[in-house]
This record gives sequence, structure tokens and C-alpha cells, in this order.
Amino acid sequence: MRYIKHQILILCLIFISCGNENVNTSSDSNENDEFVTAVDISAYPEISSTNPSFYDLNDNEKDFLEILKESGVNTIRLKLWVNPANKHSGFNEVKQFSQTLKANGFKSWLTLHYSDTWADPGRQETPSSWRNLDFSTLKDSLRLYTKKVVQDIKPDYIQIGNEINSGLLHPYGDISTNASNFISLIEAGCSAVRENSENCKIILHFAGIENSDWFLNQVSTVDYDILGLSYYPIWHGKSITSLNNTMKNLSNLHNKQILIAETAYPFTLQWKDLTNNILGLEEQLILPEYPASAEGQRKFIKDIKSIIQELDKGIGFCYWGAELIAWKGDEATDGSPWENQALFDFNNKALPVLNEFKIE
Repeated sequence: MRYIKHQILILCLIFISCGNENVNTSSDSNENDEFVTAVDISAYPEISSTNPSFYDLNDNEKDFLEILKESGVNTIRLKLWVNPANKHSGFNEVKQFSQTLKANGFKSWLTLHYSDTWADPGRQETPSSWRNLDFSTLKDSLRLYTKKVVQDIKPDYIQIGNEINSGLLHPYGDISTNASNFISLIEAGCSAVRENSENCKIILHFAGIENSDWFLNQVSTVDYDILGLSYYPIWHGKSITSLNNTMKNLSNLHNKQILIAETAYPFTLQWKDLTNNILGLEEQLILPEYPASAEGQRKFIKDIKSIIQELDKGIGFCYWGAELIAWKGDEATDGSPWENQALFDFNNKALPVLNEFKIE
């Protein structure tokens, strides 16, 4: 009898131990799968040098990053240029700012433009130091650069290219004329991440929803984790329903986690400085659902968030240009073209939309 009781006790201890292990695994998984509520604030290091004051929703003056953190933002996205004309968005600035962000409890998300300047569907300029290389050397340059970024900055998320609808590193990786080169370059970047980080998630970023399925078919052999889409109504259509259906179909057909890598919406059609704004007409809005008002901006992001939360593989969203106040002054003609879409009003007070970054 004592032997039987002893064996039962051992079995119970094993069962409890296994149960505890399962609980811990689940907790780790939930932590790793935290819903991404991100903002892109790539220009903040430059803006902060002018010492602007920022205010929270209760009109209290606070540190800019503190306001974001208290509002529920958990991830910061930064662009990285190879050899920019000035120091901004270059390797040293991004590395230093990333350290500050991590010290403040944010996860980091880097978007590698593989260019000295903006890269997007209409512009994918090869960095000046990589031009005139043979293709094998170019690919190795991309691989070594990506390796350095991963090893030195240690991002939580990394984009291999930015809005790569047309490819990257033109003309070498133009998807319309050199599709095989494009795939080879993307694979080199992804391999560099895999070989140098166990945890960094790889994002491929497509702008818009039109032709997104075609693009994903092109990269079906690539080893990546997350599909990121840009969605701006001014450029990508004014149907939230179409966005919802497209995201659902893409994530199911291609079995990929999915997020909105860039989006934004205006809280006004007015302007603060004398720089022409990118968005300033009612015809660029989704009306009547989302007027250019603080409430319209908030509701737009609330509905974007809801769409993603309802997807089985939806993991988050990023608001682009959150920091782009008119930091050069009211008379600047080379200031912010985005101050009416920032997350702070013309007095640098936090807008109600920031409440939508909280996840209950």
C-alpha cells in the first residue's frame, strides 16, 4: 500500500510540474505575441533639437516619449538610410535613438530603405556607395549591411525594404525587369536576419491593397514572418470594407501574420506652417464617416485597429508621422507637410486618437 501511495504521489508531482510548465509557456507566448501599437517617429531626433514642448490629453506638459508610453504605444518604427545627406536617419542616429527607446520600454521596428533617401513604390534609388557594383558584390553589400544593423541595433522587427511594390535597389532589383534579382536580394536580407538573430521578426512591406496578392505570389518562396501593408485613403482607396476583405484574404491564402505598417488621417484640413501639406482637400477623405476632425481621426484609427484585431493573423498597426508637428516655425516653407496628420494638434497637445493605442 505504501508503494502504491508513493507512486501516486510521484505521478501527482509530475502532473503539477507539467501543468506549471504549460502555464509558463503560454505566458511567454502571449508576451511574444503582444498586439503591436506602433508609431513612426523617424524625424523626432531632428525635431527634438528645437526643444518643443508637448502636452498630454490633460494639458500637462510632459516628455514626448512619456506621453506616447502612457497612451499605450508599445513599439517605435524608425526609417534607416544608408548614407543620408545629413546625419538624420543614418546608422549612428538610429542606433543611439533605438537605445533610448529601449531604455524607455519600447520595442523597436526598423525599416531598411536600402537607399540614401526615401524609398517607396515610385523611387528605389541604390545608395551612392553601392552603385556600379556587379550584382554579386551588391548582394553581399546588402547582406553585410543588414547583418551589421541586426547585430549592433538589435531590432525586434525589421523590414527588408520599404514599400517594395516595384522592387528595391533599382535598376538591379526592379521587380518588373529583374524579378529573379529582386528575390535574390530579398532573400539575402532575410538570411542575414535569420543568421544573426533568433527573435527579430522579418516584415515585407507592400504599399496599398491593389495587386497585393500578385506581389505575395512573387515572394512566396521567401522566408519572412509578417506582411505589412500601407493604407492611406488618399492613395489606396476609400473603402474600409475593401481593406478588411483584402487583409483577410491575404493572411489566409498566404498563411502570414499581417499588420498595417503605415497609416494616418487628418484632424483638420488647415495648416500651421507655410509648407504645402500632402493632404488638404475634402475629396481626399472618407466622408461622411471620417471627417477631418479630432473625432474623425480617432474613429478612423479605432476602426483600423478593430479590423486587424478581428483577423486571426492580425497583429497590429503603425501610425506614420506621429511626431511631424510644424517644428520649424509658422513661417517655414520647408517645414512639415504632415502637421495636420500628426498625433498632436497645432499647440502640440495630444489628440484623442492616442486613446486608441490602448489595448484592453
